[in-house]
Amino acid sequence: MPKNSASKKQRQLHAKREHEKFLKKYGVDDESLKHKLYNEYGQRKNVNNIPDYKTGPRVTSDKIAGNGNKKETQKYTGNYIIGAATMHKSNCIPITNKQQAIEVSAMRRN
Repeated sequence: MPKNSASKKQRQLHAKREHEKFLKKYGVDDESLKHKLYNEYGQRKNVNNIPDYKTGPRVTSDKIAGNGNKKETQKYTGNYIIGAATMHKSNCIPITNKQQAIEVSAMRRN
């Protein structure tokens, strides 16, 4: 029974050829890069321009910028919460008045 599809090797070769076409279209194939990166003597060209560090202000990393003014921290004055109550399953809730304390104690008994 003959195979209908190409063998794995043929598919890989086809994919490789298509990829090479794609690279050539965008100018990043081996031949194009050889002309861009190497001079006529086969020596590598400088791809990136190296800045001249001898001129201009010298930037160092020993100065760290601040993050602005610090926010004032909140402090509890002790005027609002009169206690803490434990309801079912160790659920701790703040008690702010006597009526709330009575309600919480009644819930525990029901």
